[in-house]
Amino acid sequence: MFTGIDSRSPTPLYAQIADRIRVAVASGELTPGEGLPSVRALATRLRVNPATVVQAYRDLERDGIVEMRQGAGSFVGDVPAEARARERTAAARRFVRQMLTEAARLGLAPADLRVALDRELPESK
Repeated sequence: MFTGIDSRSPTPLYAQIADRIRVAVASGELTPGEGLPSVRALATRLRVNPATVVQAYRDLERDGIVEMRQGAGSFVGDVPAEARARERTAAARRFVRQMLTEAARLGLAPADLRVALDRELPESK
């Protein structure tokens, strides 16, 4: 779930962590009531400051995705289906923006991307 956290990215680390958890909740990878790694354990695993993880968890708590229980840890909240669907759409848009940024860096034209996507996406017919 936390692969691809990049300290060189212009996106702050706490936002990258929060985004990964949002996507995991939206996709059903994380289910309501499921415990998240402790702040210390996740900070150690990702080699970031614990305050970075705290900020990510607080943002998620503010958005109703995570419940933080003093002394017990952090847990996935009961996120309604429509909120999970909105998050999946938002995650797809973030992914497309990242892809477009990388494509521009590589000098790829939008037409090149369309051809590649058409070839790679499974047929929906």
